Order: sequence, then structure tokens, then C-alpha cells
Amino acid sequence: MKREDTEPSEMTFFEHLDALRPHLVRGALAIVIVGLVAFFCKSLIIDTILFGPKDADFPTNRMLVWVGGEWAHIAAWLNDTLGTSFDADPAAFSIGGDRFSVINTSLSGQFNLHMKISLMAGIALAMPYVLWEFWRFVRPALTPKEIAGTNWFVFCVSLCFFSGLLFGYFVMVPLSINFFANYHVSDAIVNMIDISDYLSTVIVVSMACAFMFELPLLIYFLTRMGIVSAGFLRKYRRHAFVVLLVLAAIITPPDIFSLVLVILPLYGLYELSIKLAARIERKQSRESLPEEATE
Repeated sequence: MKREDTEPSEMTFFEHLDALRPHLVRGALAIVIVGLVAFFCKSLIIDTILFGPKDADFPTNRMLVWVGGEWAHIAAWLNDTLGTSFDADPAAFSIGGDRFSVINTSLSGQFNLHMKISLMAGIALAMPYVLWEFWRFVRPALTPKEIAGTNWFVFCVSLCFFSGLLFGYFVMVPLSINFFANYHVSDAIVNMIDISDYLSTVIVVSMACAFMFELPLLIYFLTRMGIVSAGFLRKYRRHAFVVLLVLAAIITPPDIFSLVLVILPLYGLYELSIKLAARIERKQSRESLPEEATE
């Protein structure tokens, strides 16, 4: 005789692995497919996207040229008005094709680089689908209330990830390239940058910004689990600022302009995390009131 109220027994570790396997296979297959597409679109991925930040026509570089011109006008006005001797060279803010050359020093370097770039493109572009597969795996273990609270998980994580990726690509990468391309200790030294060093800078800086922009979501889940609170985040606001300042100094060129440009959005994300944590706490307190009233 079949009992309708029989609850399913808990799955063992190996049963969880069996349930996880198809999600991992589909996620890996998505990365491979997107990576293959990126492999055959090498002109778009490499010439247009990855080499874009070193081009003088890149939007950020055109903005830097404008900043250099305005700074030259301000310096000239200060020199004429106050008798100062500011030396403002507009060319110091610009990136041109003659600033440095990108070279390959390994026989198999270009092929290995092509494969690496295709894999990184596959991971980055397939990230939303991989996250969706992960959410599908954990969904059966969630309560209806938890499912309702995580319906936007994939969208929010992907939005923060790609926002940080675009910030790193359009802001931090050009600033890094501009600083190191213009920095010189002697006119007798010509910059000939190895291709792996250049692309590592582009990829690492962009990906680092992408993961740092996940800070609000990290705080969201930590608050939901009761590990951190809005009061805790407010109490250690100064300590967090120092930590964010160190992180910004690691991923930025060693100049004040770039450091300020990165620490402002990072600290803004931290303040947003405090507001998000406070909102979650208010929501949890409202939800606990009916439960207390029924007891």
C-alpha cells in the first residue's frame, strides 16, 4: 500500500554528485561552445576588443586627450596669473601607436595566447548560463520562500559581474596602459611589450574589477545568513575603507588619479551594501512579527 504522505529521504553524497553531474556537463559545454565561437572570431576579440585600449581612438583615450588639453590650459593660466612654472604636456595623457610596440617572443606564443583568450572569453560570456545551472541544482533544496528570494540571483550576479568588467575595461585598463606606456626613465629605452604581459594586464585588471563589483551581493547573502549586519558594517566602515584602498592600490597604476577613480566606486558599493543589509534586516524583522504573534 502506497502512502501519499511519505517524505523523500535525504540524498547521500554520491546521489548529490549524480544530480550535480549533468549541470556541470552542460555548464562546461556552454563554456566550450562560446570559447569555440570566440576562437573563430579572433579578429573581433583580439584586434578590436583586447587591443582597443591601446588605440588612440579608444573612447577613454580620447577623453584623456581632452583632459590633457584642459590641464594644459589651466597650467598656462596659473603660470601667467600666479607666476608659477607648471609643466603640463598634453601628450602625457595620450596613447598613440608609437608609444610602444607589442611583440611575441615565443614560437608557440601566439597559438597558446589564442587558446587562452578563447577560454577566458568562454568563461566570461557563459557565466550567466553557468550560474543558472548552479541555481537549478540548488533549487530543489530551497523552500518556496527561499526560491522567491533567489529568483533574481542569476540576473543580479551577472549584472554586477559585467558592470565591473566594463568598468575595468573602459576605465582601469586604459589608465594602466597610459601610465606604463608614458612612464620612462630614459629616452634611450624603447618600450617593446611582450604580448602575454599586455593581455595579462587587460584580462587581470578587468576580471579583478568584475569580481570586486560582486561586493553588494556578497553582503546580501552574508546578511541573510546572519553573519554580518548593517550595524557591523557601519562600525567597521573605516577599516573597510583601508582594505578597499589597499585593493585599489593593487589593481591600479601607482598614481593618485587612478587610485581615486577606483576607490570612489568601490566605497560607493560598500555604502550600498550597508543600505542593502539594513533593508534585509527590516524585512526579516517584519516577517518575524506574524510568527511571534501566532505563538
